[in-house]
Amino acid sequence: MYFFLLNLSFLDFSSISTTVPKAMANSLWDTRAISYTGCVAQLFFFVFLIITEYFVLTVMAYDRYVAICHPLHYRTLLSSRACVHMAAAAWASGFLNAVMHTANTFSLPLCHGNAVDQFFCEIPQILKLSCSDAYLREIGVITFKVCLAFGCFVFIVVSYVQIFRAVLSIPLQQGRHKAFSTCLPHLAVVSVFLITALFIYLKPPSISSLLLDLVLAFLYSVFPPAVNPLIYSMRNHELKDSLRKLMTGYF
Repeated sequence: MYFFLLNLSFLDFSSISTTVPKAMANSLWDTRAISYTGCVAQLFFFVFLIITEYFVLTVMAYDRYVAICHPLHYRTLLSSRACVHMAAAAWASGFLNAVMHTANTFSLPLCHGNAVDQFFCEIPQILKLSCSDAYLREIGVITFKVCLAFGCFVFIVVSYVQIFRAVLSIPLQQGRHKAFSTCLPHLAVVSVFLITALFIYLKPPSISSLLLDLVLAFLYSVFPPAVNPLIYSMRNHELKDSLRKLMTGYF
């Protein structure tokens, strides 16, 4: 579990660092400029990190399922080697997806200017600038990845359903509360990420607006990495006590 949390923490920090610092600097300097090379690099690393994080979250759902529903077989099913292999597969899948999406997106000719209506270089916004029918190729790739993402989400939901069934059979109320307090927020964050990402990548242009695009992009690119550390750190009783003392000191 902690091995996957280490991967998730690094991915959360890296994905936010890919988009937020540049957006803050542009806001401070009152500019929206980014070089072509910088845009390519930002898109590549963002797609790489965000897809890898989603795969890691999927693996973590399986990790929890085994830990709660089959605790006696945990060391057999999730040995150190198996955990390393699953994490490596998640990172490799994210890298290959990033290479494919970046190559497809920036191979398109852009004839509608070079202004991206977003706080970072995002695939749907760059596709709007294309004047070639070749963008349909990237749309096809996105559609396939959406189906894959939905399959991972179904796997996560099924895993949590099995976890909840096992938790409800626990006679101790404290054990139930501990499991639900961690699983439900995690499932909520994954749901927000997937729903907003699917909507922004599949919505028709007729319902597009600058404010809507900004809000949706924030919800799937910034909100999950920012909230994940809070969800998992709330399991630490020392941190809870420190926050409780801090809040009582203010109020």
